[in-house]
Formats: sequence, structure tokens, C-alpha cells
Amino acid sequence: MTRLSVNLNKVALLRNTRDVGMPDVVRAARIAVDAGAYGITVHPRPDERHTRPSDVVDLSAFTQEAGVEFNIEGNPTPTFLELVHQVVPAQCTLVPDSPDQRTSDHGWDLAADGARLRPVIADLKARGIRVSLFMDSEPSLIAPVAAIGADRIEIYTEPYAAAFGTADQAKELDACANCAGEAERAGLGVNAGHDLNLHNLPTLCQHVPGILEVSIGHALVADALELGLAETVGAYLHALSSTG
Repeated sequence: MTRLSVNLNKVALLRNTRDVGMPDVVRAARIAVDAGAYGITVHPRPDERHTRPSDVVDLSAFTQEAGVEFNIEGNPTPTFLELVHQVVPAQCTLVPDSPDQRTSDHGWDLAADGARLRPVIADLKARGIRVSLFMDSEPSLIAPVAAIGADRIEIYTEPYAAAFGTADQAKELDACANCAGEAERAGLGVNAGHDLNLHNLPTLCQHVPGILEVSIGHALVADALELGLAETVGAYLHALSSTG
């Protein structure tokens, strides 16, 4: 079965709107792991609009204690790599996003970036960190990933998610499947992520059975608000009724 890594960026984003430390990202991680999540993912960005370096340190300690995977995503800038070197996660997913980017929206162009990434990948692997590269679902892009030493790819699934339920769904599913097949032939593991949700996830995993891991944050947190909102309102009403 494909494993689930829960991305906590949106939990941190909500916390950062107030100065009361709520919600607590480590508590959220504990709830996710207790519910069966295989791992925890964060994507710290330079502006610290959601996950902060202190969160990364705290979550590293928690995931080590809990015995679950910690996956840190980001562009391999010196500041990002310093943080990764400090906590030594199980996996580091390298993503070509710019500092002002709202969210990741494309994979690596290894013809342009491969020479820069090769020593970064070698250094991370020497520290015992598995390295995954965020890649578009284009099979021709995959062979260079293995050539520069990465262990896995993460297929950028937004095009599939956008096409879900439309005439283009089959085309995008085939692109993901062909990309995964090329990766497996090159000896690479396959992860997937971006805009996956309860509706489009089963179809993807059925069509691309080789996916080892998905990381999901935005949709999962949004669903948690809906699935848990009624129970929470009930708890507040009970708190009010207990006052007489």
C-alpha cells in the first residue's frame, strides 16, 4: 500500500496568524502519526510564512521519538541545507521553487540544474539522507535523475489533479504511469504529491501502483476541518452547557 506522509505547512500557517502557539504543529504531528500516518512532511520557506526552523527542529525530535519518517522539502539554498544538515531527516525532497512562490508549480530542469544538484545530492546521501527530486510527469526527464545520484522522484501531480473528472484525466494518468515506469526502470523509487485529495487519490494509486509514498497537506487539513467541525462544535456546546 502507498504510504501517507502528512504535510503540516497549513497547520503552521494557521498558527502564525496569531501569537498564541495554537494549533501546535508537534501535537498535530502526533495526532497524524497516532492515526496511522507513515511520516511527516514540511516545506520551510525563506519568509517563514508557515513552517519555521524551530518547527523543523521540534518535528525532527518528535519523528525520531515516534520512529516515523521525516521528509523536508525545499530549494537547496545554503540556509535550507544548513537546516537539513542540522536535523538529518530520513528524506530530503529537493524542489525548484523561488522564495516568493506561493506553492511549488514545476519540477526540475536537470539540463540546467543538474550540475548544481549533483554535489548537493552526494553530500546529503553521505549524511544518510535519502534524496528525492520533484519532477514533472514527463518520462524523458527521468533518466538524468538517476545519473546525478538521486534515490527517488516525486511526481508533480497538479496537472493530473486539475484534469481529474475531465476528458484529459486519462492522458494525465498515463503520463504519471509512464513517468513512474521510467523511474522504476532506472532504479528510482517513486513518490507523488501536489493537489492530491480524497477524490483523486484512489484513481491515481490504482493506475500507478508503484507509488511508494504521497505527501498531502492542503486538502488533508481542509478535510480535517470539515470532518471534525461538527464534533468540535458539539464539544464547545457541551462546555457551555456545563456552566449552567
